Formats: sequence, structure tokens, C-alpha cells
Amino acid sequence: MKAKQNPIIYSDFPDPDIIRVEDTYYMASTTMHFMPGCDILRSYDLVNWEFVAHAYEVLENTSGHRLEGGNHVYGQGMWAPSLRYHKGIFYLCFTANDTQKTYLLTAREPSGPWKIENIEGFYHDSSLFFDEDGSVYIVYGNTELYLTQLREDLKGPLEGGLHRLIIRDKGELHLGYEGSHLYKKDGKYYLFTCHIPAYGTERKTEDCFIADSLEGEFRGKCVIDDDMGFHNLGVAQGGMVDTPKGDWYLFMFQDRGAVGRVPLVMPMCFDEDGFPVIGGDGKVPTQVSAPDIRPDYEYQPINDDDDFLYQADESGRVRLKPFWQFNHNPVDNLWSVTERPGAFRVYTGQICGSLPFAHNMLTQRSCGPACAAWVTVDGSGMQDGDYAGICAWIGCYGAIALTREEGNFYLVMFARPAADETVQADPDFLHPPVEYERIPLHSASVTLKVFLDFRDKKDTADFFYEENGSWKALGIRHKLYFKLDHFTGCRFGLFAYAMRRTGGWADFMKFRYQVGGENG
Repeated sequence: MKAKQNPIIYSDFPDPDIIRVEDTYYMASTTMHFMPGCDILRSYDLVNWEFVAHAYEVLENTSGHRLEGGNHVYGQGMWAPSLRYHKGIFYLCFTANDTQKTYLLTAREPSGPWKIENIEGFYHDSSLFFDEDGSVYIVYGNTELYLTQLREDLKGPLEGGLHRLIIRDKGELHLGYEGSHLYKKDGKYYLFTCHIPAYGTERKTEDCFIADSLEGEFRGKCVIDDDMGFHNLGVAQGGMVDTPKGDWYLFMFQDRGAVGRVPLVMPMCFDEDGFPVIGGDGKVPTQVSAPDIRPDYEYQPINDDDDFLYQADESGRVRLKPFWQFNHNPVDNLWSVTERPGAFRVYTGQICGSLPFAHNMLTQRSCGPACAAWVTVDGSGMQDGDYAGICAWIGCYGAIALTREEGNFYLVMFARPAADETVQADPDFLHPPVEYERIPLHSASVTLKVFLDFRDKKDTADFFYEENGSWKALGIRHKLYFKLDHFTGCRFGLFAYAMRRTGGWADFMKFRYQVGGENG
């Protein structure tokens, strides 16, 4: 067993739900408005992970999902998936606040194909649970947590079935419980739930409630109250999973500022009352290891370079590497990786007042504690008023871009400043950004770079362009904040959009990703 640093993935994979099927662990995570959506990852040791699939290409086809008519689903879309395996079938359950629907996805294999249906009703931060007698339930809510028995087909509540309030938050300042995960072990029912404090008061904690039956009392207490020394940001919201040899582990996530919400794993045991206990001192370990079922297995990277050399499959479809996701539903006739081999080409298809409405922005998660990405942009096909570049993509985004005016090319650095780190949504993130610097460029092609520094919650972005083999800074060092306007961690984004007329295009080539490193 080789130890690995916690967090096990220093990237934005919030609301993790982990199960084990024979010798393989699977994780589902929230992807909000990014497409394809609902990441499914795989591991054989609980600490190293790789992509298996996305559960869907697009979830809905509303104007908000298409970024049309000034509509969007930032801060919405899918979140908090519940992943379960029962009698040869994988189940995914989650809600979307923009549609107010509860989605039920099923598949024979985690790689899909996944069938998308709905459960009657809206079940916030829900957990599916299959009991040993074949009955199935869903736990959901926040200030009040409810348990509802579902029909055998899971399409809605079972008429006359169990439906009860099981937990009510009594704290005056608390916002309630979230992220429920229900299990059964040794005849007892375990409900893990994150206790959310009021903003600006105390940190998140993880509670566990135990009951002898689903009709009985759920007795609970706090089982994790720790911030790992990171700015009073608590570790919480997850559940438990066992190894093939019967050892138990907890998995949770932690808010880590602008990089997002990162998953952690920790060994656990049970006290004399059956409650989970982590570590010797009740603290989340900074390093963790678990039995490696396949020690020689080579995992595919969570983040990586791309030379955009793709070929279409038999149906004519091109599937990008799984670490790429579009910002909203892609417009497929406005992007290509085969029209110019070795380039991701983006056509402008609508007039945009600001970057958040750019179609086909291609994103990849950032990584802590620091990371950088750079890409060569060829703007030969751009028109006056077009912008194409790379950004630090978050509500208070920053970008470096190539633009064209009166036939001349310029480099610009622009950003949406945020006043502070309050977690409330910023209504101004859709408005035009502030331009901080502009310089003439005597070429239609340039290599652009973004460096992100998340060390000790520094949360800054710096922007560079390449000239004569050296990096030169442009604009300001921009401060990043995680807020509810996007509700996702910072990503790198490749974008092209038009301010005046559509029909131009830009090519992105030789994308490079670096974990760690220094500014510049």
C-alpha cells in the first residue's frame, strides 16, 4: 500500500458518492452545467482514480442549457448524485434546480449506455437505498430529512409505503443537513449527512445517525469536525465504503477556495456504540493508503495535454478525451477537431456581450496546489470584434485573448473583478468584463498561458503570452473566488466569441497542462 496525499484528487469533484462492485470502486460526482455530465470515475485502491464515462452527453435542451436568449444554468444543472449497484444494475439519482426534476439513470455497465428517466417528485441531495428485503427508499432534504419508500420501478413513491421525517435540524443558526448517504451494516442503518452552518459562523461538520430499523429512532452525533488546518473549511458530505477484505473507509469533500471542492478518503473503525471513528485522534489524515487490488494497473490522467488529433467513429461522431467538458450544451455544427487535424476549431454562432455566453467553451479542471495551461491560438479566421483565448473560468473569471479590430490583431487581458469572498451569488458576472491591458500583435497566431496559484488559498490567476521563447506577463494578477454564481471550481477554458457579427473562427493547438510550477 502506497500512501497518497489527501485530498486524493486536488480538483473540483464535489459531492462524491463511492461504491464498490467486486474489486472495483466507482465514484460519481457533480458536474452542474458542464457537458457531457455526471462524471463516473474508477479506482482499485480508493486513492488513484481515472475516468470511466460521463453518464449523459446532454441532460436537457432548454434555452438555458443552450445559452440562448440571455438564459443560462450557471449554479444549477445536476448536483449531488447518488450512485448504487443492485442486482446487476447501476443506478444514478440526482436533481437539477433549474428543471426541478429528479433524474434516475440506469445502466448494466458504468461505461454505459445510461438510460435517463425521472422519479416523480423533487428530492434534494438524495440517497437511494436498497434494503435486503428488496424494498427501495430515498432519503432527501436539508433542514428536515425525510425517508420515502419508492415503487419497485423507482418511478415514484409507493402508495401506502413508508414516508416519515427522520431528522430535523434544531440549531438556530444552521442551514440544515445536506448530502445524505444511507447504508446498512450488521443489521443497523447508517445515515451520514453534512451539517451546514450559517454563512460566516462555524465550519461544516459531518454527522452520523444510526437506527435499528427504518421505523425507529435515528440516534446521531458529530463524527468529523476538522478543517485539516485549512482556513476553517470543514471536511464533510460523504459516506462509507468497504474493501474486499472488510476494512472500512469514509469519503468526504472539502471546500478549498477557488480550486473547488476536493474529495478525501480516510480509514475508519467503529466505536462500542457502532459510530464511525476516524484516525487515532479523530482528525482527517494528511496521507492515506488502502489495499491495492491491482498494484500494476496504470491509471489514465485526470488532467492532461491534448494535441487535438482525433478521428470520427463509425457513426461519424468524435469523442474528446474525458477530461474535457463544454461549458453548456455544445453546438456541434460550430466546433470541430477534424476540419483542421491537430486543432480544436470554434466558429462564432451568436453575438455575445460577454464571455459567459460564448458557445462551445471547452473546459478542463484546474488542479491544486498550483497549475498552468497554455495553448497556441491561430486567429486567421477571426473577424473584427471577435475574441479567442484561454481563461481562468469561474464566476469572477480572468482571460487572455487575441482580438481583431479594423483588420489588426491585439492581445488583451480582461477579467470580472469580485469585491470579496462572500459566497453569495454575484449578479454582475454576466456583465462585460474590465479590460486591464491591450497591446498590438503583429501576427494572427500566439501562444497564451494561464497560471493558477491555490497555495494556502492564495487563489490568483496570472496571464502570459510567448515572445521569442519567453513568457511575458499581460494585465494584472487576478483574484479568484468560489461563489454560488457558478458553484464550481476554477477551470481552464478555451473560447471564441463574436461581439459584432458571426461567422469567424479560431483554432486552438498544442494544449499543454502542468501540475505545480511557479508563476511565469
